[in-house]
Amino acid sequence: MSESVGPIAGSDAKASVITGVSNGADWLARYSSSLMGVFGTPQRVLVRGAGCLVWDADGKEYLDLLGGIAVNALGHANPFVTSVISSQLATLGHVSNFFTSPTQIALAEKLLDLTHAPAGSKVFFANSGTEANEAAFKLARRNSGGNRTKIIALEGAFHGRTMGALALTAKEAYRAPFEPLPGGVVHIPFGDIEALRAAVDDSTAAVFLEPIQGEAGVRPLSAEYLRAAREATTAAGALLILDEVQTGIGRTGKWLASEDAGIVPDAVTLAKGLGGGFPVGALVTFGSTTSALLTAGQHGTTFGGNPVATAAALATLHAIESQGVLQNVLTVGAHLREGLAGLEAVTEVRGEGLLIGFDVKADIAPAMVSAALDAGFIINSPGPRTIRLAPPLILTIDQADRFLDALPTLIATATANTAKDAQ
Repeated sequence: MSESVGPIAGSDAKASVITGVSNGADWLARYSSSLMGVFGTPQRVLVRGAGCLVWDADGKEYLDLLGGIAVNALGHANPFVTSVISSQLATLGHVSNFFTSPTQIALAEKLLDLTHAPAGSKVFFANSGTEANEAAFKLARRNSGGNRTKIIALEGAFHGRTMGALALTAKEAYRAPFEPLPGGVVHIPFGDIEALRAAVDDSTAAVFLEPIQGEAGVRPLSAEYLRAAREATTAAGALLILDEVQTGIGRTGKWLASEDAGIVPDAVTLAKGLGGGFPVGALVTFGSTTSALLTAGQHGTTFGGNPVATAAALATLHAIESQGVLQNVLTVGAHLREGLAGLEAVTEVRGEGLLIGFDVKADIAPAMVSAALDAGFIINSPGPRTIRLAPPLILTIDQADRFLDALPTLIATATANTAKDAQ
């Protein structure tokens, strides 16, 4: 006989629909028999969160330094965001885009304000970063009127997994199983201004850039590079589209990571932290670029911009603004980077705000992820020597120090485990 799952059952209603054994091993067995293995074996079964902490099905506590990969901007179970979502869902959940809602309109206005978009700019809402980039891909094709076919992205780029976004993504292991992908995409060397200038010509529809590449190990583009991209695309009549899915919404201590470059792109894509954990994405088009997708029927979505998602995003933005979160990102991010740079085993620290990548001396990063989990920390290894941190924007100095204090032991444990596995 099934029993309620204990820590998952936060209410009688939840207990009535989620039943079964309560330990992590049994849940993972059920996972393997019912879900596709596209993510591999999950590292843990998480059942509850509060702020920067989460707990698994066996009751173990973790400091979440990944934040759902830069998604949980305000941490887990933020009371204000939760109350807004619950209130909206109890009022109006889904209406389709034959209609609109006050939250959809208010969020579009807010994003135009936060991004300092010029007059005539518009917003399209999606459900994820991939969908926002897919819309941007179509914007580039539509804007060129079919006369320009080349779209430029960078080596190391990650823009998503749908076919258009995958064509923009550089990693061969992601691309190869699904080729042929939409054509015309050219990947050029990361950060090379001369290669960029040589590639942008009158056949170019758009240049897609992440101000900081997350999947490639947290690699920032310089302000000089972003300005050069703006100059080159303007001269060629091409679009400059910035993928701020991971870097936007306060992740670097600014609303957009590209702000310091002092440029106005033609479009920006947003997602991840925008909904504070609730799925929502956005394509913001600037000025005259907007006209490319204005005709009814040129693009669409069933769930994009629904009242609950837009309410969640409005609540998240309000909390970030009203609770001093951007300053916290700058303060704690600088403290964390300084602490990492002071460790003998760390060879390089990159990133801004609370999007941080650091390298270690040997290929032990995957083993560090495992050691960290055992010690109660959630981190990520995008490369064999690289660790990525993207914690909730509300991470405290004390929590950052808790990780910094543990890191030498984590590195030693990972080194020993890696050597043992190699024998």
